Amino acid sequence: MRYFAIICIAVLMVSACSPQSKEGEGKDHASSVKAIETEKTLEVTVMELQPSTFSHEIVSNGKATARAKVDVNFQTQGIITAIYVRNGQRVTKGQKLASLDTYKLKNQTDKDRNAVASARLEMQDVLIGQGYDPEHPEKVPEDVMRLARLRSGLEQAELTLAASEKELANATLTAPVSGIVANLTTKPHNMTTSDPLCRIIDDRGMDVEFSVIESELAMLHPGDAVSVSSFSDPDSKATGRITEINPMVDENGMVKVWASVDGGKNLLDGMNVRVRVKREAERALVVPKTAVVLRSGRQVVFTLKDGKAIWNYVATGLENLDQYTITEGLSPGDTVIVTGNINLAHESPVKL
Repeated sequence: MRYFAIICIAVLMVSACSPQSKEGEGKDHASSVKAIETEKTLEVTVMELQPSTFSHEIVSNGKATARAKVDVNFQTQGIITAIYVRNGQRVTKGQKLASLDTYKLKNQTDKDRNAVASARLEMQDVLIGQGYDPEHPEKVPEDVMRLARLRSGLEQAELTLAASEKELANATLTAPVSGIVANLTTKPHNMTTSDPLCRIIDDRGMDVEFSVIESELAMLHPGDAVSVSSFSDPDSKATGRITEINPMVDENGMVKVWASVDGGKNLLDGMNVRVRVKREAERALVVPKTAVVLRSGRQVVFTLKDGKAIWNYVATGLENLDQYTITEGLSPGDTVIVTGNINLAHESPVKL
């Protein structure tokens, strides 16, 4: 009887505990299902697809060169006494750059002036000897005056004086154009050499040479707008237009293009630059590149319908750094998922 009582009590205890255990197990299962469903419902952002203007962009690397640059040097030999500029300094046309020691040049010029005065007196004596008044040269026949100048040596003396004055003037070097001083390495108290003293770069305008692939040639025309930026400061841009397109394809399938751009403070002569050419294509279906994903090697764009992501195979046309044009697979008015689409599948539940 004792064993029978113990067995009954055990059965009653198991019976009492069983419903509570099933109820707890049901709650746990429901929570797990709810957690899985919540995890699968991804957050996305969308856009309404409508025809818009698309900016087709060709990007290339090129080199900037100053439109005007002049190497300047003394025309007269001598000792450099002073240099008035430094590298990187902006100068204006006619501004003094450097000067030479002029002691010998001034002495020579004074001697030549005296020689001219002496020859002029000699010419007057010749004219008087011919019966003409040197105070009234307008009354002297032209052939007689020419002969008098030659006999007196005045013609040669004036030529020598002009050369001396020219050398004296050349002892002061001035800027032939406005621009920035570059390649200045000479110091004062050195003799002049055949090498240029410096270079003046007119950076108000730049020419940019770059190359495009053969397949992009049809999209370029003289007059197309370009944007040029340096690699050191991509945010600083200079604008301009294409001026020339070389009508020849090289052995690498590249075509050379030239553009004229406004001078920029961050563009230097010989600098490597990034060139962007933009053309507008109107009435195109345009989506961000983030909207296009690859599935089984094909391009797919997800659209939103009734809270679910719908899988659409698409064909893209033109592209730039941020966008594609869609040529097949989507229609105006579609709600396109642009972010949060990396892990989506067809009819995946999503929320905005």
